[in-house]
Amino acid sequence: MAPAPSRFRTIGPEPSDRYARVPFAAPSIGPDEIAEVVATLESGWLSTGPRVAEFELAFAEYVGARHAVAVNSCTAALHLSLIATGIGSGDEVITTPLTFCATANVVLHAGATPVFADIDPVSHNIDPAAVQAAITPRTRVLMPVHYAGLPADMTAFQRIAELRGLRIIEDAAHCVEGVANRLKVGSIADFTCFSFYATKNLTTGEGGMVTTNDTAAAALIRAASLHGMSRDAWARYTPNGNAHYDVVMPGFKYNMMDIQAAIGLHQLARLRRMHARRVAICARYDAGLATLPLRLPTQAREGSVHARHLYPVLLDSAAAGMSRDELNDRLRDRGISTSIHFRPVHLHQYYQERFGFRRGMFPVAESVYDATLSLPLSAAMDDASVDRVINACHDILR
Repeated sequence: MAPAPSRFRTIGPEPSDRYARVPFAAPSIGPDEIAEVVATLESGWLSTGPRVAEFELAFAEYVGARHAVAVNSCTAALHLSLIATGIGSGDEVITTPLTFCATANVVLHAGATPVFADIDPVSHNIDPAAVQAAITPRTRVLMPVHYAGLPADMTAFQRIAELRGLRIIEDAAHCVEGVANRLKVGSIADFTCFSFYATKNLTTGEGGMVTTNDTAAAALIRAASLHGMSRDAWARYTPNGNAHYDVVMPGFKYNMMDIQAAIGLHQLARLRRMHARRVAICARYDAGLATLPLRLPTQAREGSVHARHLYPVLLDSAAAGMSRDELNDRLRDRGISTSIHFRPVHLHQYYQERFGFRRGMFPVAESVYDATLSLPLSAAMDDASVDRVINACHDILR
């Protein structure tokens, strides 16, 4: 008897029958995560509660920060961090154009104006010299992004911030394992924001975290993440809780659930092993792709650790005889899922129409976008899948 068809199907174009599918970033979920989720469901406490508190404490210890506040996305983490700095109308936040739109969107949500500075052509992180040139009397915050998991030059940004009296908010959505100049990402800036989205190195399905050493700011972020209430449900409904609460500000619904934290606790416990697997995959890619017309990812400088979230390559279209998009399509036809990180924010319709941005304003970011393609990378990938990607690139590009 034939097996019953699944109620679920893979989203996206189906590969040719000749090829099995290699997903772009399959999550690495083990039996411990599954068992903890089941235990959470059976506990009767599903929303923000004891597992969120435990996850926050473990994460703060992992990065070496005084406080960690769990939220429902990195977008929420960035937004709340901006609110904690007190910025608003007339203020400016400098960030990179080579990032996901959320990095700039939250600046607008906070009432401020995003200002872009071009990227370094080697690291693809925001260029400190370009940041210096972009500072005006209205600048209040620097928001570097650790692109693909490679830590930005935080020493340079700290120097700029101290000289100009600015705050630093790190967008570390790609960089949970990162180390910048021997300091753990999450312990350096005024605020550091992490993503636990389904494709991230540490996943809770959806979710995020803010780390900070500022006790007052952490308390504000915690209240703002749950409607501005002075007590969450765990503080009100436990046997020793107090049912009364106050609303101290008009907050948001940004809290993390215990179901998410149940996954995060066990992801964090094996994060070093998963990172080691990512490092091994990237080394296999480096060796296997070295002879092709591709520029491979930049290595971390001494004293830093690359989180290895993405493996973006830059195609030399002239040498390859094809465009980046053609390479993407031909890999897809072989069942290999890829992605593009990123279309620069200033080239999106909304930002062009509102701020008058146009192509040519940030040429380095634009040149990277035109040539870049992110190959599959996940701690769940086996060597056979990595070799399939390498062999397909050789077949297509040779």
